[in-house]
Amino acid sequence: MIEKEITVANKKGLHARPAALFVSLVEKFDVTVTLAKASEVVNGKSIMGILMLGAVEGTVLKITVEGVEANEAMAEFEKFFNKQEEELVP
Repeated sequence: MIEKEITVANKKGLHARPAALFVSLVEKFDVTVTLAKASEVVNGKSIMGILMLGAVEGTVLKITVEGVEANEAMAEFEKFFNKQEEELVP
């Protein structure tokens, strides 16, 4: 299990499009992911759960990753959260 605190860098925060992109990224790995903001914890594969966190720019999220690909997944998640909106779209 890996836990890290990551700050949302996207100026628009973690709204619908980035949340959907994050869920797609999570699904590429054989892992279980949770995101936490204060005492609120959500499944990393739930777009609605992620949106309910209300993560705006500067929000610190604790990401917990468990599974055989945890190291690789966490590296990709860190890259994801450090990107701006325009960088998220391929």
